[in-house]
Amino acid sequence: MPFVKLQKNKAYFKRYQVKYRRRREGKTDYYARKRLITQAKNKYNSPKYRLVVRFTNTDIICQIVYAKIQGDIVLASAYAHELPRYGVKVGLTNWAAAYATGLLVARRVLAQLGLADKYQGFPEIDGSVQEVEAIEDGPRPFKAFLDI
Repeated sequence: MPFVKLQKNKAYFKRYQVKYRRRREGKTDYYARKRLITQAKNKYNSPKYRLVVRFTNTDIICQIVYAKIQGDIVLASAYAHELPRYGVKVGLTNWAAAYATGLLVARRVLAQLGLADKYQGFPEIDGSVQEVEAIEDGPRPFKAFLDI
């Protein structure tokens, strides 16, 4: 029996459904996005924050974002081109600049939410994993998930 090439017929193309535009462009992984933005039902409409970090050729963008039905809402953002204002003059696209930009957006969020004076941070940084303890009679520390 000779080999017969299977061709896609009209019925195949009638049932074909195109993928979402951002999936076709390769910009959004909807499997990961679903798990990053889905909040537990017992949290009663409290936002689930995520730290979005994007690297471009000339800049680093850090944003604290949460999802709503209407779309994603940006709570605060910081850019690496703002770092010369704070003393970092060169190397605005390396890992050190990414770390400094993340610290900048974290300080802005804490100041915006009124937690900057309640949670001071660690006085001695030694590279080990350190977790902030919650205050008993105050608000809990801010928590965000890393979205790469």
